[in-house]
Amino acid sequence: MKITVIGGGSTYTPELINGFLQRAGELHLTELWLMDTSAHRLEIVGGFAQRMAAAHGAPFKVVLSQDQRESIAGASYVITQMRVGMMPARVADEYLGRRHGLIGQETTGVGGMAKALRTIPVLLKVARDMETAPGALLVNFANPSGLNTEALQRYAPQVASVGVCNVAFTTKMAILERLAELPGMGGASAKPVAPERAELDTLGLNHLSWHRGFRLDGEDVWPHVLQGYIERLRTAPDPEWDTQTIETLRMIPNSYLQYFYYTAHKLAAQEKWPPSRGEQVMAIEMDLLREYEEPGRTEPPADLMLRGGAYYSTVATQLINAHANNLGEVHVANIRHNGAVPGWPADWVLEMPCRVDARGVHPLAAEPLPPVCFGLLSQVKMYELLTVEAAVHGDRRAAYEALLTNPLGPSADQVQEVLEDILETNKDYLPQF
Repeated sequence: MKITVIGGGSTYTPELINGFLQRAGELHLTELWLMDTSAHRLEIVGGFAQRMAAAHGAPFKVVLSQDQRESIAGASYVITQMRVGMMPARVADEYLGRRHGLIGQETTGVGGMAKALRTIPVLLKVARDMETAPGALLVNFANPSGLNTEALQRYAPQVASVGVCNVAFTTKMAILERLAELPGMGGASAKPVAPERAELDTLGLNHLSWHRGFRLDGEDVWPHVLQGYIERLRTAPDPEWDTQTIETLRMIPNSYLQYFYYTAHKLAAQEKWPPSRGEQVMAIEMDLLREYEEPGRTEPPADLMLRGGAYYSTVATQLINAHANNLGEVHVANIRHNGAVPGWPADWVLEMPCRVDARGVHPLAAEPLPPVCFGLLSQVKMYELLTVEAAVHGDRRAAYEALLTNPLGPSADQVQEVLEDILETNKDYLPQF
């Protein structure tokens, strides 16, 4: 089996290598290709990945390449984790929002739109190059993951694709850690409950989802999970949610919903920049790359956890393993739901539980979200669809309408100004315009 990683020079890659090392026997992996446009990062990160593989006696070889088409040829899986414009573009997205009095963030609001405009054409080029890898599955991690997957499934239907994110799995693990502390399950010193025993019911869009159910060994334990969560909010010195919102929803929102529910608070926090999160990550990555470059290093440094993305390798390798070995496991993924949610347009890409087997990624039937959630979700989905059209066709009218529709976008009389700023700030990465 050959697996290709587009964006192999990412500082996340060593964690991904660890994931494949742990599952090498199950996957029968023989070649892992790391492709990146940056020769410098590929040399550092790729060299470290090769040392990791050698130190662990990996049954697969790690191949480094700057040739995308050659890297993809013959692959069974293609993982996309690239960042078009790299970290300076992320920082530019953040400050673009800030200078217009808007949320500056890499996946929501005007920053997320700018990132999607840069990324979608590159992803579609990857999909076109996958003609050299017939039957391969494209696993997209590149943010905004759900919006990018929407573009892939609309404009590259010839390629099987799925969007993935670590948030749902991280939430699942956090719930299991708390359940392990309950009487009868080992007490405070107990190890977390095995994730295979649990299923998280979540529905929405990527970074715009609501967790609304949890089953452990087939038993519904959501009322207990939710009540425990509310009690922790009541005693927390700086709770992430107000208790009345959670008690009303009877759900736990994805943390990115704070940008929509507590916009004023998030805007106030931006006024304390620098550093923005992107600037913090740039500093972390500089340190990581220095550590990766150490000739004797064969294990990821502890500082990698500062980068974020916990369980990234778990999410990626579990899904690929379930697909390759026809396991029929349930994973939360971004996929066109095809009518699994009654009453919602069947061609929408949603983030939801799916069964993964050798035939593909199959969304499971799900009850629609209530109006209090659907109202926001449907507006953001319209923004996503307009952004896809703008990115694919270089359509300025669609881009204008996307900004006008986005709940975190500018007021109507600011839209043209913000659009011009997006296009000028990103002109090196937006040839379609």
